Amino acid sequence: MPSKIRVYGKAQNRTALGIVHAYVVMYPHTTLEDLRKAFPNSICPDRGVPENFLPVEEAEKYNEKMSLYFAKPDEVIELQDGSKIALSQVWSKSSFELIVQQGKLYDVEVAEFEKTMKGEKGGYRLEYLNGYVPPVPAAPKKKLPMWLWILLGLIVAGVVVALFLSRGEKVVEVEKIVEKEVIVRDTVFVQQVEQIEANFNAAQFEQGKADLNDDAKLALHDLAKVMKQNPDLKLNIVGHTSSEGDAAANQELSEKRAKAAVDFLVNKEGIDASRLNAVGKGSSEPKDPDNPTSDVNRRSEFEIL
Repeated sequence: MPSKIRVYGKAQNRTALGIVHAYVVMYPHTTLEDLRKAFPNSICPDRGVPENFLPVEEAEKYNEKMSLYFAKPDEVIELQDGSKIALSQVWSKSSFELIVQQGKLYDVEVAEFEKTMKGEKGGYRLEYLNGYVPPVPAAPKKKLPMWLWILLGLIVAGVVVALFLSRGEKVVEVEKIVEKEVIVRDTVFVQQVEQIEANFNAAQFEQGKADLNDDAKLALHDLAKVMKQNPDLKLNIVGHTSSEGDAAANQELSEKRAKAAVDFLVNKEGIDASRLNAVGKGSSEPKDPDNPTSDVNRRSEFEIL
């Protein structure tokens, strides 16, 4: 709160308004009755109006015929209780001297009049002598019209829907890509396994034996690579023989050949045994049923599980 205010003015009537303004700054809880007590009608006997101070609505009625009160928006005195007060504009030299003396009682002093340039409207300014700066009132918040709120709501809703649809399309697109990649990958390793199976069978076991030759081991080495690249791949390695010879002996031989391949993959290539099964079918499922003794029936099959 300032300890003293100095008013600089250019004309008597507006400097009087400045004195009242300074008083309200010094005493922010002032009411209309307080103003009338601080600056009574007696200090302005030639005012020509009933009161020095009137609520702005009443003052505007007097101003309809003649400008008797400071009642414009930039002239009214706004009190802390929200009321707007208009001050009389009529201040003769003697009345002005009285309001100046009255202001001094409340630590409001008036400086010499400042020069007014030709055509310039008289006014006033306040100087807070102890460096006090009054708070700037916050600008009133403007309410947005209802139609604008509705428009904003529609825009937000549109953005949300667009994002949702876009996300849905992206999910579907990603799912299609993943599905396509799975199909392609599956097709590739199926082809790889089929080719390795053909290479393994081309190596052929010696008749009546289950020993792996170098070509067979090379084929199984390639099979191990495919299995390591596809950790979910599991296989049945199925041994077959021709019908030549004893059926029981052929069954046992087919089992030994299948087991030889599995043992090599597990013990030499490091494939987990849980991913492999050795199955022997003897001569029960010939590849060429019309010629059961043919060499094409002596084979191994790599069944993908």
